[in-house]
Amino acid sequence: MQLWFSRASAVTLREQLVTQIILGILSGDLPAGQRLPSTRELARRFRLHQNTVSAGYRQLKQERWVEFRKGSGVYVRKAPPAEPQAPSIVLDRLIADLFASARTLSIPLADVRSRVNRWLELQPPDHFLVIEADEELRRILCTEMQRALTFLVSGCAPSDAEPPSGVASAIPVALPNHEKIARDALPQGTELFLLQVRSVPTSLAGWLPAPSDALVAVASRWPGFLKMARTVLVAAGFQDDSLLFRDARKPNWQHGLQDAAAIACDVVTAAELQKAKRTVVFPLISEASLAELRRYEEFIRNPLK
Repeated sequence: MQLWFSRASAVTLREQLVTQIILGILSGDLPAGQRLPSTRELARRFRLHQNTVSAGYRQLKQERWVEFRKGSGVYVRKAPPAEPQAPSIVLDRLIADLFASARTLSIPLADVRSRVNRWLELQPPDHFLVIEADEELRRILCTEMQRALTFLVSGCAPSDAEPPSGVASAIPVALPNHEKIARDALPQGTELFLLQVRSVPTSLAGWLPAPSDALVAVASRWPGFLKMARTVLVAAGFQDDSLLFRDARKPNWQHGLQDAAAIACDVVTAAELQKAKRTVVFPLISEASLAELRRYEEFIRNPLK
């Protein structure tokens, strides 16, 4: 059985072993009933620790790829796992079929690798990546975008966006005031989509003129939302003593909210206030910006339409 191991990889040696054996089974290189090398033999041949090989074999047994026969060894099961396979296993099967076909055609491994890399480079992006250092703000932006879009939306801090592999299949997005930080974190020449913030007058339109005798609560896990809300609401004519602020990261933060005439919050905090009445969500991203993202998404999906 031919195996390869990279000791410089972030993938553990055990996972490398397990994946290659599964690929061997899926491709037919390791047929049903095939006896696998013993733990000691495999460890000696590839300079692995016996515990690494044993752990790999145990994982394969647990996932029903192999069976242990007492006094005989480890064998490929006659039937592969019957339960629905995880997407990673389905993908492994496709990759195994690719390599099996390449071997049938006597195509060198280096040529296969080169063509796969070329296809990966040609593939359009398939998800949005919000680059934002503040974790709570990042969650709000991701949630608002995900509700408006069909592509997956994920997020990361600028420090996590540095490796090119992290953004190779993504459409990076950031807030305008964080554009420089985001661009510095991305590979040079990477396109960056800037999110436009919702207009404050538009958000407050239904709240003005400010009520004089109503208690209005503001709740959020993002301190920036609380600070911004206080400044804007006071500037719009709300009395400071008629405003109640709650940091949703703190214990018992919902105490007293039942007395408020309305609770202003972000989209993430709103999910924790599902039972509360009079909850008003203040989105951060403008509708125009979300519409532009939807058009961009549609263009990627149907570039010739």
